[in-house]
Amino acid sequence: MGRRHRNSNLRRVNGILLLDKPTGLTSNAALQAVKQLYAARKAGHTGSLDPLATGLLPICFGEATKISGFLLDADKHYTVTCRFGVKTRTGDAEGDVISERPVDGLTERKVAAALKGFAGEIEQIPPMYSALKHKGERLYKLAREGVEVEREPRAVTIHSIELLACNLPEATIRVHCSKGTYVRTLVEDIGEQLGCGAHVAALRRTGVGPFGEAGMLTVEQLEAVAADGGHHALDQLLLPIESGLAHWPGLKLSGDAAFYLRQGQPVLVPKAPTEGWVRLYEGESQFLGMGEILDDGRVAPRRLMGVS
Repeated sequence: MGRRHRNSNLRRVNGILLLDKPTGLTSNAALQAVKQLYAARKAGHTGSLDPLATGLLPICFGEATKISGFLLDADKHYTVTCRFGVKTRTGDAEGDVISERPVDGLTERKVAAALKGFAGEIEQIPPMYSALKHKGERLYKLAREGVEVEREPRAVTIHSIELLACNLPEATIRVHCSKGTYVRTLVEDIGEQLGCGAHVAALRRTGVGPFGEAGMLTVEQLEAVAADGGHHALDQLLLPIESGLAHWPGLKLSGDAAFYLRQGQPVLVPKAPTEGWVRLYEGESQFLGMGEILDDGRVAPRRLMGVS
């Protein structure tokens, strides 16, 4: 009874907000601040950013939480400032310094050459300061207790890595990578390749799947919109749910096919792709959700809007 009373003022909000997360705030704290502004019943973010990091943190409201996994699995884009010659316990500027090495012989040409060796599929050992679990415990909790456990290497893909600026002992690089890539580990590995060590001095996420920096809003901007126009004005800032799925092919269904799909039944759709995920529409524009092509060519419902 009490729970129902506490939630009575919360709203059903659906859509995606492109939040520009500030430094010093955890992803969950940023999510809660935005969720409170919107007075939303349900919301989630699509992949944590370290407190040190800034940039794109898509917030999924309501029905959009059903497609958050697609954004979690999507490629990411980052701009990162590396500080060479200094290693820290956490791999970023927030950690204690654990070693220092000279960078006298380091040049821009050597940095650029080292980066080329990290393009393509590489293996990373996840850092101890990460949210991965070992026997039910988060690695970062074990790390804070001084415990280090063995971690299995993981394959990730660095689609591109580019040197943007070099003002040694710092350099700024741009990275386009697959899901699961630890940028802190990437920078540390680059530092080891150069023989001097390195850590992340600054990190900004500039892209998640189909989304880039265009349209990002800060918490302060959202607060100003809320003060001026209330919830209605905030709602106008939300992107359609299907905008987070723009990199998947779309498929238009007839009324009959849409009916059976909503009942949970796979349907045969002419000219459908032969494999993978598809965006599903009834008619020209009514977004139904996501489906998956089965081995026999039929389209099976997977993440439908308005269906629990």
